[in-house]
Amino acid sequence: MRFPGSGSDVLKGCHVRWSWLLMLTAFLGLSGCGAINNMMYKTTGDVMVGFAEQHTVPYVLSSDDLGMNCAMSEAMTPLLMSFGQVTKNPDELGVMMDLSAGNCEEQKAWKYEFRYMKALRAQQPEEAQDAMIVEKRHYIVAAKRYYRAWKHLNARYGDVGDSSCPSFDNDQSEFIYMMGLLAGLEALNSEIQSTSDNTGVPQNIAAKVARASGCLDDDKWWGVPMALRATVWAMLPGSQPQGEDAFQRLAAADKKGEDARVRLADVLHAIAAWNQNKTAMVKDIIRRHAKDVSRVPPDPKWAMVDQLATLNLQAVSDRLWIEHTGHRTPIGGLGTFWDDKKPSSGEVIDLNSIM
Repeated sequence: MRFPGSGSDVLKGCHVRWSWLLMLTAFLGLSGCGAINNMMYKTTGDVMVGFAEQHTVPYVLSSDDLGMNCAMSEAMTPLLMSFGQVTKNPDELGVMMDLSAGNCEEQKAWKYEFRYMKALRAQQPEEAQDAMIVEKRHYIVAAKRYYRAWKHLNARYGDVGDSSCPSFDNDQSEFIYMMGLLAGLEALNSEIQSTSDNTGVPQNIAAKVARASGCLDDDKWWGVPMALRATVWAMLPGSQPQGEDAFQRLAAADKKGEDARVRLADVLHAIAAWNQNKTAMVKDIIRRHAKDVSRVPPDPKWAMVDQLATLNLQAVSDRLWIEHTGHRTPIGGLGTFWDDKKPSSGEVIDLNSIM
């Protein structure tokens, strides 16, 4: 017979109590490590995001290396945005990162669009169809990236275009707001190009962009806010206010961009003209842009924006050249076209004789 609490029962009870004590200690220790880790992650996230916003973004905007910008945005976006899980979500940074990544994907779509056009000229239907499929796949990805940038803008500033104008912390915040509006239009345009309806891009983005652009100073931002509105007027039938002329407004915006040496409005003007099949106007815009860029360097602070405008206009020029000649714009030939009148006089140099 055993009495409760005697002999081995006492030892067993001590063993149980010690086991629970060890488990509790281990649990508290792990919880402490988790708390410390979270604090470290938050601090790291705040430092990384703060550095990117205050230094990386301005540095990139002053560079004219678009390829390097693409590589950075596609590689670094997941890392930088993941810090939103341990600290405040970096939505302003997300606008810029996803806008840039969307443009990178759109450039890939251009490559296959041009391949499609060349295959048609060569009467290669299978090659043309394959190129068109890949082109549309890239446009689907581009639309989703641009739309993520738009959603970051709305997460930061509320219902953009449906509420009162926000207050901005500084000039960089205003610029990012404007780029978010551009991302909205790009998302819609990429979805249209993809002929897909599964990107999630709402059709009312254009109207919201037009309204929200009124929150920005047109003179301060190189005519782009007005160009955004006028582009929407040209794209959406019935949206142009009475007494307004979209293309007169776009021409005025171009002039502001030239004066500021940040010629982003030229792209919006060309898009609006292209959508209305105004080929002569498109060619004039490209000619004027190329001439101005060769004559006047960009504002060093915004070199990337100006270079991006040139890249987009070069893509439009390439479409025209491929359609009529089968090849892209010749090197150094931006602003010239296959049907330009050649000089009727002057010495002709045989390049083969000097090579």
